[in-house]
Amino acid sequence: MRHELADSHGHLTMVFEGGDARGRSRPATPAELALLLRRAHDAGVTRILVPGTTREDAPRAVEIAEKHDGVYAAIGLHPHEAKDFDEDEDLRRFEELAKSKKVVAIGEIGLDYHYDHSPRDVQKRVLTAHLRFAKDKGLPVILHNRESEAELLPILEAEYRGSPEALRGVFHSFCASKETGQRAIELGYLVSFSGMITFRAAENVRQAAAGLPLSSMLVETDAPYLAPVPHRGKPNEPAYLPKTAKTLADVLGVSLEEAARATTENFKRLFRVP
Repeated sequence: MRHELADSHGHLTMVFEGGDARGRSRPATPAELALLLRRAHDAGVTRILVPGTTREDAPRAVEIAEKHDGVYAAIGLHPHEAKDFDEDEDLRRFEELAKSKKVVAIGEIGLDYHYDHSPRDVQKRVLTAHLRFAKDKGLPVILHNRESEAELLPILEAEYRGSPEALRGVFHSFCASKETGQRAIELGYLVSFSGMITFRAAENVRQAAAGLPLSSMLVETDAPYLAPVPHRGKPNEPAYLPKTAKTLADVLGVSLEEAARATTENFKRLFRVP
């Protein structure tokens, strides 16, 4: 039985070369995008949020969203790109892009203390600028958190605090502790689970999910990354989302129908879409 699902984080702007997840990413062609969306629809994925990560792919995310029903966009610079951020110029560009009705969030933004592709003080400054821009626009944010919650949570508390009833954003591809998830939820942020939850070595992700409420959860692909079991090693795509949702449902001890309904409603509530 097919259940309606919403992919809260799918990079439809890109695909992998070479047909597997070890390839380099490149922009998706219109034909490739059409096939991805057709397979997603056939799998019951009716809504997809496409995040921006660079100056180049943020406009592409908006263009894709404007051309396809049920597809929405976020705009922002990934923390890996923070070192190149020009606040005046980049926010001016985002100001123009945000005029599209299909832009429903700011992101993918955040902190990455694992790879440290940008200096940490720069990452924090750029995150703060994006949060203030999102607050000014009244838009939620899509957060990247990699080993950075000790500094990320206080920034959110100071700059863009909400509550479970007044949502401010989502921690995408959540892989932190249950305690981090609980604090994020208190501050008005949902937690989103990717195909990582299906990985044999990701018991920590399943344990965190088991201790958090379905009422504060989303599901995502992070396509073309993090394909769920049994598709590991392949490029991920929205059509694989039911595998992730089923594992999340099993971890929580609920039916796939219940998990699909709750996460889809949360998607609509956070991003304020029909």
